[in-house]
Amino acid sequence: MKSTGITRQIDSAGRIVLPKELRTTLGLKENEDYLEIFTEGEYIMLRKYAPSCVFCGRLEELVDFGGKRVCRDCAHKLYERSNEL
Repeated sequence: MKSTGITRQIDSAGRIVLPKELRTTLGLKENEDYLEIFTEGEYIMLRKYAPSCVFCGRLEELVDFGGKRVCRDCAHKLYERSNEL
């Protein structure tokens, strides 16, 4: 993990502001991008959210199925499996 040396105070609503330079460097767009929040011990980690297949984690060729993202390969496997039942 790389330290940026940047500190921010948490406001009364529990919010922090990500500096513009950091948002620009990471390619984060206002009112468009989402961040995923992870914790590990006392660490809070943020990662730019990228929807992925709920089964294999693949980011390409996603289709929406019942509000979940599924890649075409996993969708095909599910279809084949359903015919076996």
